[in-house]
Amino acid sequence: MRYTISHPTKKIIGTIELTASKSESNRALIIQALCSEKFEISNLAKAQDTVTLNQILHSDVTQSEVEGALLDVGAAGTTMRFLAAYFSTKIGTHTLTGSERMKKRPIGILVNALRDLGAHIQYLDKEGYPPLKITGKALKGGEIEMDGNVSSQFISALLLISPELQNGLVIKFKGEVTSRPYINMTLKMMEEFRVYGQWHENSISVSKQNYHKKSEEDYTYKVEGDWSAVSYWYAMVALSSEADLTIKGLKHPSLQGDSILADVFTFFGVKTEYLTDGIRITKNRIKDEHFGFDFSDCPDIAQTVAVVVSALKIPALFNGLHTLRIKETDRIEALKVELKKVGTEVEILNDNSIKIIPPKVVTLSGVEGQQLTTIQTYEDHRMAMAFSALAMKLNEITIEDPEVVKKSYPNFWNDLKSLGFEIKES
Repeated sequence: MRYTISHPTKKIIGTIELTASKSESNRALIIQALCSEKFEISNLAKAQDTVTLNQILHSDVTQSEVEGALLDVGAAGTTMRFLAAYFSTKIGTHTLTGSERMKKRPIGILVNALRDLGAHIQYLDKEGYPPLKITGKALKGGEIEMDGNVSSQFISALLLISPELQNGLVIKFKGEVTSRPYINMTLKMMEEFRVYGQWHENSISVSKQNYHKKSEEDYTYKVEGDWSAVSYWYAMVALSSEADLTIKGLKHPSLQGDSILADVFTFFGVKTEYLTDGIRITKNRIKDEHFGFDFSDCPDIAQTVAVVVSALKIPALFNGLHTLRIKETDRIEALKVELKKVGTEVEILNDNSIKIIPPKVVTLSGVEGQQLTTIQTYEDHRMAMAFSALAMKLNEITIEDPEVVKKSYPNFWNDLKSLGFEIKES
């Protein structure tokens, strides 16, 4: 299936009720599972990753600690990583598997760290990759060492279970720590439930504690809207001819590192006004010059910004991309291939950096004489949503396999339609 997307006026005026944060929802679900005191979570994300995590945590197999339970996370990377740590602390044997792509996403760094803390985990196929057989038990915890540039999901998985460890947890980082905002989001959410961790220069420590909900009898944890999802709306506004868009469900300040979007997109002519329950973004003047940015703290918005600089014909240098190779797809290579279709050259300098050389004229033909084609999504939700913004510059854009958006933003296409986009299915 494919969607062909267009917008007849290139103007975006209206209001969006934003989808909830997948990152925040997934952390809240693990804390809920580890907390002895019951509490509710409101505005839980409808993203497939969150739905999968919620189903597994509340399944009869998980609750009854049945020996040899086989649990399939599909394409949900965060779910795989968080559950690997979670089940390491739970009595019983569980096998975690996933999609074919999931079986190619490395997890050895997390498994080695969990083993150092006392976990019993076996690889059932290729060393360093899922599926995993986990025999849970009480873990001794203690001090471990990790490279600072590893995926923040590995670090967050360890932090979330740290209160369960007999000797607590100390993570000493080698080198500069990247993706700090995601780590700090985890620590802030843990604080919400009375578990406190501390940064000590290049290390984090969490003593043995217990999660507790707040004292209010009817306490409910409310999940914020997803700032990663907001990036696509910032892109639409940046590429529009006119825009006045209100997005509800966001906080200021936010726990989410991707809220840096408000600052980044000032460069692309998007003005942000903070409201009581959201933001208002409007079209402003674009800074027509070279753009450079380090995405170490916000890698999930790199694809969106790459599309924007290409469409606005702004040369760019992107750094901090080292984690993009091991996402739902190799996102660096995917960007190179798909941006070529609109005439943009992506020069891969190394695994951390790319140079974007935009075309003089943005067309779906890209190179002169090249046959019109669709944008491939590589089973990657962010490819589908990032490239859909090109509908604001081209007559139309065709997206292959559009249903991949269910991984993080199931209502994305409906939200587009509500703002005047036309979508034809074929």
